[in-house]
Amino acid sequence: MRSAFRTLLGVTLLAGLAATGFARAEDAPQPCDVPAYLLTSENSLPKVTEAVKKGQPLTILVVGSRSSSIPSSEASAYPARLQAALKERLPQLAINLSVELQSAKTAEEAAGTLVKLVEAKKPTLVIWQTGTVDAMRSVDPDDFRSALNEGVVALQTAGTDVVLVNLQYSPRTETMISAPPYLDNMRVVAQQHEVPLFDRFAIMRHWNDAGDFDLFSTAHGPDLAKRVHACLGRALSKFVIDTAHLDVAQQN
Repeated sequence: MRSAFRTLLGVTLLAGLAATGFARAEDAPQPCDVPAYLLTSENSLPKVTEAVKKGQPLTILVVGSRSSSIPSSEASAYPARLQAALKERLPQLAINLSVELQSAKTAEEAAGTLVKLVEAKKPTLVIWQTGTVDAMRSVDPDDFRSALNEGVVALQTAGTDVVLVNLQYSPRTETMISAPPYLDNMRVVAQQHEVPLFDRFAIMRHWNDAGDFDLFSTAHGPDLAKRVHACLGRALSKFVIDTAHLDVAQQN
């Protein structure tokens, strides 16, 4: 059981979150388009919209597990790519992004730290990536939903916008963990509290099925991880900009 858990943790390093930088202009374009319906949310990011309208710095805190990083290559991980993509789209604004890695923590364990993190970082937006560790540990889905609910309420009460990021997709782990209960509960909580959900699982499954990335193979190693993270960063930047209606906000 312990060896299986280590295997799963190793796989989760492929595509989650991390910390600061973006693909250079000379890098080859990535074949990772995302269908519009996967980057659309009925919910909004009012704090982000207001900050942009006022020309204030956009401060983002990414809270994630080890799948939020690429070992020895943090500048290639997707929070870094997200920050750079936002700077490119919003050059007149200061985009400050920090990452809080909470290795191997369940949603319940992470939820208890969120308020202190917000008080310390004072973010406009918290991007909370969760669910992978809970699924690997087979945490009761009802307990997972309760913890997620508690964390989102705490963040909203603290006065920050929230984006939830669900599990990553990996065909290698489909027979080892049951993702659907955790994916479903994240959708329920997101709808209940009117927070946008970035469907990382569906996006990565689309790329795998479309042949953009072979997420089953381990042959490509760090190079594949970097390319997936770059695509996730770009997709998440578009999701934030569209959900917060930032192009409209800039015109006002």
